[in-house]
Amino acid sequence: MREYLLTLCVTAAVTYLLTGPVRKFAIAAGAMPEIRARDVHREPTPRLGGIAMFGGLCAGLLVAAHLSNLKHVFELSNEPRALLSGAGLIWLLGVLDDKWGVDALVKLGGQMIAAGVMVLQGLTILFIPVPGVGTVSLTPMQGTLLTVALIVITINAVNFVDGLDGLAAGMVCIAAAAFFLYAYRMWFGHGLEAAAPATLFAAVLMGMCLGFLPHNMHPARIFMGDSGSMLIGLVLAAGAISITGQVDPDALALWAGSERAAVHATVPVYIPLLLPLTVIAVPVADLLLAVVRRTWQGQSPFAADRGHLHHRLLEIGHSHSRAVLIMYFWSALIAFGAVAYSVNSASMWILLLVVVLSAVGLVLLLMPRFTPRAPRWAERFVPPRYRRKAVREVPAAVQPSAEDGEERREPVPAGLHGATVIGDRSRFAQGRKTVGNR
Repeated sequence: MREYLLTLCVTAAVTYLLTGPVRKFAIAAGAMPEIRARDVHREPTPRLGGIAMFGGLCAGLLVAAHLSNLKHVFELSNEPRALLSGAGLIWLLGVLDDKWGVDALVKLGGQMIAAGVMVLQGLTILFIPVPGVGTVSLTPMQGTLLTVALIVITINAVNFVDGLDGLAAGMVCIAAAAFFLYAYRMWFGHGLEAAAPATLFAAVLMGMCLGFLPHNMHPARIFMGDSGSMLIGLVLAAGAISITGQVDPDALALWAGSERAAVHATVPVYIPLLLPLTVIAVPVADLLLAVVRRTWQGQSPFAADRGHLHHRLLEIGHSHSRAVLIMYFWSALIAFGAVAYSVNSASMWILLLVVVLSAVGLVLLLMPRFTPRAPRWAERFVPPRYRRKAVREVPAAVQPSAEDGEERREPVPAGLHGATVIGDRSRFAQGRKTVGNR
């Protein structure tokens, strides 16, 4: 665990330190597109944040290759090299799109090429565990097509959800954390060495997102752009494919009792990770809804609009920060709920907790203007908007008396201090007249 934490910290530190210089480079290079109709930010913001994230990825893999335990992942598997090759191609495509813009079909072709390069180097799905059936082996052609499809779907799902400050990085970080717990349990809990690359990928991905988030939280100083969103989507897909298509259920049968029992024991997370529908369920749902919506309206599935889930949260009254936190909540609930259920699928407490938290999430969705207040003792640790506003005295307003012409002082409500009161349209003006006519 210590080596994984070291890899995570190095990745996060390199990403964080590179983001500042990358921001200055993006401004100098003119990678600050004009604000579009679907954008929610007010001022032009530099992109190319994916450059810093790619630097963090390279640094994390480089450090891991020299650690005593993690270096065996590079010696026994070609998957880290496959990931780095595909990540380099998708990152370069994203940089070109952030600076000059790339046609949607060209981007789709580039994503398929990057996925194909990863497949050629061994990162592919070999078999699928199916409940009630067992292991279904795939032909090389079937494995290639399924792997490429999953990588492309995941990349575009993360790219589509990157619409608010800190949204994509935070949601992918949550997904990577849940994925890390699952993969680490498979690797060290059950001794399945084939899960080691996926565990490393999840740790590096968490570091990339955590290092970039401080610069990307609202109001964002830099955007990750397609160079970042497509990159983290590819890394997440690589980990899911590695553990789902490479871990042999025959090995799981050693601790589950039989192959069929092994498949049943891991199906709460196994099949969703294959597609993948738990760790990035919210982005995938947003992707599917966007494709259906745009196709129904006669538009291209890649045509941008303001119909995404985060746009709808803003429309019903949620603030920018609250919309992001709500998306975080649902992502964490689905991802960690699935991981917890995979550990003990017979426990009703887990299902009950998920139901209760889902009800809480629905209440938050229906109360867009509710502002929670922190307790007094915790106010110093939360942003000012969550602190209780203390009632304090304000300087008295000076006004002449109607009887003797002397100045008379009257307390001014805090909300009207410094404002000009006109005519009889306010209760404050009426109060002034009453005092003056005494």
